[in-house]
Amino acid sequence: MAGLPGAISSVPDGMAAGVLAGVNPVHGLYASIFGPVGGGLTASSKLMVITTTSAAALAAGSAVAGVPPDRRSEALFLLTLIAGGLMVVAAVLRLGRFTRFVPHSVMIGFLTGVACNIVLGQLPDLAGSDVSGDFALDKAWNLLLDLGSVDLASLLAGAAAAAILVVLARSRLAPYSALIGLVIPTVAVIALEAASVLRVRDVGHIPQGLPMPGLPHLSELSVSLVSGACAVAALVLIQGAGVSESAPNPDGSRSEPNRDFLAQGVGNLLSGLFRGQPVGGSVGQTALSVAAGARTRWAAIFSGIWMAIILLAFSGIVGAVAMPTLAAVLIVAAIGSLRTGQLRAIMRTSRISQIAVCATFIATLLLPVAAAVGLGVVFALLMQLNREALDLRVVELVPNDSGSFTEQPAAPRLESRRAVLLDVYGSLYYAGARTLQAHLPDPEGSVSPAVVLRLRGRALLGATSYAVLSDYAARIAAVGGRFYLTGLDAEVLAQVQRNRTVENAGDVRLFQATEVIGEASLTAYRHAEEWVSAQN
Repeated sequence: MAGLPGAISSVPDGMAAGVLAGVNPVHGLYASIFGPVGGGLTASSKLMVITTTSAAALAAGSAVAGVPPDRRSEALFLLTLIAGGLMVVAAVLRLGRFTRFVPHSVMIGFLTGVACNIVLGQLPDLAGSDVSGDFALDKAWNLLLDLGSVDLASLLAGAAAAAILVVLARSRLAPYSALIGLVIPTVAVIALEAASVLRVRDVGHIPQGLPMPGLPHLSELSVSLVSGACAVAALVLIQGAGVSESAPNPDGSRSEPNRDFLAQGVGNLLSGLFRGQPVGGSVGQTALSVAAGARTRWAAIFSGIWMAIILLAFSGIVGAVAMPTLAAVLIVAAIGSLRTGQLRAIMRTSRISQIAVCATFIATLLLPVAAAVGLGVVFALLMQLNREALDLRVVELVPNDSGSFTEQPAAPRLESRRAVLLDVYGSLYYAGARTLQAHLPDPEGSVSPAVVLRLRGRALLGATSYAVLSDYAARIAAVGGRFYLTGLDAEVLAQVQRNRTVENAGDVRLFQATEVIGEASLTAYRHAEEWVSAQN
């Protein structure tokens, strides 16, 4: 029984997702059948419901927007299958660990942009206007410029649905508020014979019964379709990781990100095979299922089964639903999904996070969703590299009589005939290595200095690190000094010896790490002091 409320709420949600994707709303209903069943059978997060989501629908709709309406559904099914295949490949390659590299600020900026796009894009449908535009903001602006195109009956139906949703949101009927918001205004439209109000059947034929499996035509394959499928896959996987964290397994077992990737891939493959649109882990449907008493994966599976029964029994009624009421459902849900608290928190943090959330938000408003997702991923990588570079510090370790070390800021310049022991905090990859180059004490003007650089815990060194270390070794050698690399793991030591660019750059000594922390560094430092004494 825990699956029944989710199935009932999936009727308006599924149809609304079809509207967002720009296809017959029935394809959202088909997805709400096969997504939960396929995903529920295979997910490691037993309470996660895999069904239609606004972000996936919007991304898919953006990818197929350029396809003629009579072929758009076929293109959508092909996109869904490609996205599902990509998710399965991601699971096989065990790419689940990479979801944590997407910054929170980038994801919040994107989701905020998606919510605003839904609101702006659905305003014409809510008002019964036929204005168009290249993107959601353009549609809303054109509506504002052409208020004479507003159909009063459609606007009243949509406003009534929105009012019902808001009023019932905090009542016991909240799980069914969207369905009630569709039914009451639609009944009023039928009773008043408001012919100007667009119905679901006007968008496309609503077939009787359940769909039969079928493969889409490969003639719809295009670069934009594949890029859209990649964007859908990335969105679904990232959102799904968040859903699995919000709904832990009741038995205490840990969720496996790669198996959840596989589950969402299976859900999309089944959905595309049975003429549905993209699906993914849904925060709202998962929360509703848990609130209804879900304890096992069978709640999600029965949600899909109930949805099939509802569609079999009431497919004729679906076509009579007023389109403005679906727009109202989308608008209210989008406004409710705005994470204003998290936005305020981000805007109170670092400048990098502020730029990330604003840039991703603006990109989502003005660019196709696939481009916005790609830009967000690239921006996330740049943020990661920039953060690692900014977090790098070079400190001096001064040995004590007890054998421990006192940490102090590293001097900007090296002193003549003096040994110094340095340690590095932060990443030494890419920009981090260049930041290290800028932070190391300058040997220019000194005579016979000795520098001991501690690299304990470094698993590998990149090409940029070798370039920086060899350059520093050459600069030290130019003033008659010696360079020590200490605390090297066995693999790093072998790598340095194979590379030889650092050793060939000057007088360089290598010390392998031992089991005793600090032992190799202290040995190297004493060796450096002896060498410096011999230079006096």
